[in-house]
Amino acid sequence: MNISIRNSIKSNFKDSDIDEIKNAIEQSMNDKEEMALPGLGVFFETLWQNSSNEEKDKIANTIKKNI
Repeated sequence: MNISIRNSIKSNFKDSDIDEIKNAIEQSMNDKEEMALPGLGVFFETLWQNSSNEEKDKIANTIKKNI
């Protein structure tokens, strides 16, 4: 059986409101569970794919400064 993590996560959050998404992100980071990384990766992928080049530069600079 082949399960798409991307599709599963997108489906799970499809009808979520902003607060639910924010809470899921914050809870994932606070729990420091490795299992949350794929979900956060899907959120990041969505953000990246829907950002302008200027926004991508800002995101990359923020990551660079904080790693």
